[in-house]
Amino acid sequence: MLVYYLTYIFASFLTILSGKKNTKVFYGILFFILLILLISFRYQVGGDWYSYLDHYNTLINIPFKNIFQYGFDPGHAFVNWIMGQYKLGIYGVNFIYALIFTIGLFVFSIHQPNPFLALAVAFPYLVLVVAMGYSRQSVAIGFFMLALTYMQKQNFWKYVFWIFMAALFHKTALVLLPFALFIKKEKKSWWVYVIILVPALYGGWNMLIEPHLEHLVNIYVGRHKESSGAFIRVMMNAIPAVLFLINRKKWKRFFYTDYKFWLWISIASISSLFFLTISSTVVDRLSLYFIPLQLVVYSRLPDIYKNKVSPRIIKICIIIFYGVVLFVWLNFASHSNEWLPYQNIIFKDIV
Repeated sequence: MLVYYLTYIFASFLTILSGKKNTKVFYGILFFILLILLISFRYQVGGDWYSYLDHYNTLINIPFKNIFQYGFDPGHAFVNWIMGQYKLGIYGVNFIYALIFTIGLFVFSIHQPNPFLALAVAFPYLVLVVAMGYSRQSVAIGFFMLALTYMQKQNFWKYVFWIFMAALFHKTALVLLPFALFIKKEKKSWWVYVIILVPALYGGWNMLIEPHLEHLVNIYVGRHKESSGAFIRVMMNAIPAVLFLINRKKWKRFFYTDYKFWLWISIASISSLFFLTISSTVVDRLSLYFIPLQLVVYSRLPDIYKNKVSPRIIKICIIIFYGVVLFVWLNFASHSNEWLPYQNIIFKDIV
């Protein structure tokens, strides 16, 4: 597990790094490459490793015209089939997925007041667990983070486009479409976008969800009704959601363009706690899309409280908190053994 701690220490170092812009850019590129290597070329690391290996082995032997008939998400089926034709293996698939996720993460983080702090917050769970475990959903979250950058720019159409791209890899991303209603500031446009989104959601439902509805219900509500650790993971989103609501007036004053969006994401994050008893697995998986709230809130706290507390002190407190999160997950999470020891096809048996 040493490689995980060292990577987090490096991310933490970047957070408190001061110096020339070129130096920060250099270290940022270095960290980007490091994440790509860690995620792409891992070997037997992650809870769904063997499931994704089975997906690849199934899809490479199917004619292209039939790859969408096996119930796989369209984007996932296409990438696996293409990698199979070029004999790049599961590592080729993981490289494409890592690239999409990491680009989304970095683009999103760069748009925050403290980009390296956002990256440090992302590592203990979003990178380590999601990107290295839930590969398809990590791609969807990568596209979602790209969509969020256009949300900040008040660009409705590009937000919708990237959400549809996300849904091609994990159909649950369709739940993020209605949040597009909180992008535009002009009240006169509200009903126009409702008229656009309703048929878009209906079409996405018919194409991606309805044909597999029984299977999805069986997986997320039936056989695996309980998801261990779901309460803690949902709480990880609820805490920054509460911080957002407490500081909503300052947020609205400093970060007006995305205020409404994060207000409703915060409300959804807190509301998720009350739905855990219905199906913790459904809530757990959907709440993964709210993890960017952690990056946004914690990366902006130093600016919000800079007149009361030194930004560096706030950064250090956040780094310590997420260091504890990393330690607890690696040592006490029920499935962390599937991430240990870390192995990489380039650097064999890194402990």
